[in-house]
Amino acid sequence: MKLTIERSDLLNALSHVQNVVERRNTIPILSNVLMEAKGPEVTFVATDLDIEAVDSADAQVSSEGAITAPAGTLFDVVRKLPAGSDVELELNPENRRLSIRSGRSQFALPTLPATDFQTMTGDDSAVKFDVDAGDLRRLIDKTRFAISTEETRYYLNGVYLHVADGEGGKVLRAVATDGHRLALADSPAPKDSDGLDGVIVPRKAIAEVRRLIDQVDGDVSIAVSDTKIVFRAGRAVLTSKLIDGSFPDYARVIPKGNEKRLVIDNKSFEAAVDRVSTVSAERSRSVKLSIEPGKVILAVNSAETGQGHEEIECDYSEDAMEIGFNAKYLLDVTAQIEAEDAEFLLNDPASPALILDPGDAACRYVLMPLRV
Repeated sequence: MKLTIERSDLLNALSHVQNVVERRNTIPILSNVLMEAKGPEVTFVATDLDIEAVDSADAQVSSEGAITAPAGTLFDVVRKLPAGSDVELELNPENRRLSIRSGRSQFALPTLPATDFQTMTGDDSAVKFDVDAGDLRRLIDKTRFAISTEETRYYLNGVYLHVADGEGGKVLRAVATDGHRLALADSPAPKDSDGLDGVIVPRKAIAEVRRLIDQVDGDVSIAVSDTKIVFRAGRAVLTSKLIDGSFPDYARVIPKGNEKRLVIDNKSFEAAVDRVSTVSAERSRSVKLSIEPGKVILAVNSAETGQGHEEIECDYSEDAMEIGFNAKYLLDVTAQIEAEDAEFLLNDPASPALILDPGDAACRYVLMPLRV
């Protein structure tokens, strides 16, 4: 195998696949990226057996072939080469090392045979549709912070993607929850997506898809089968196994009778929460909100770490109440609010709060209160 490729093309393709590789692997070849030079391009494949990423780039192929090399090391080497340079990749048939040459720089990396590399088998997709890359980025960004990291509740370790009935018709909906908070975002349902009943896309796949489409304009193709989901953006393809489980009935968690309306300047509130939570206990991160007509007092009172409080103005005309929240969860939600104000719909100190973004009516957030 021998080829020459422009450094930026090589770096771009490698960046789309190498993050899939787990740094610590009991199976050595899973630390490698598969490179196959054929025709006018070179294709790169990386997998952890649950997710597979594929991308290709134009190259001047002098000799076709395939080999695997350490993904992280190869990416780091290429990343540090001068911008705009040409990179020559060649497999030395004698010592089976991959030679990397660019200008005066030369490296040789160990390889493993391409025949030992395991790729994921494809499924017949039941549902195929295209979604605007901007819409998909928004659905991911508005929900992924609420994905659970608790492995025992594996069915919460991803984003629930499905077509649902929205106020204006069918919508493509993303939902994530860890049992303490919930994030929901809607986007107009793409053509041909009606058959998408509901799939749970794993946390790692969500992160890789978001990275893959970061600079993509236009549509992303999605194909869903019973066990896998495939995302295609340009030449890049990401295939992931789905989480085999039942996502909870999230609609039951979303409050419908909260009538106490609190409107507050989002940036001021976010900054106040951040300041006051500096002295909150690390485990609970609890902040008490004392809400009265015209003002909110944020307070932390910990025997171990100290006390802090701050008062900010608000629009509130209901009975005074006190309610506590995890400060990190509050900050995660306020980071998603696009409007100047955040709108809290409350019931009582023991009931979940519904948080709305006047700048994006298709998103909803639910926070469970803490005892304070």
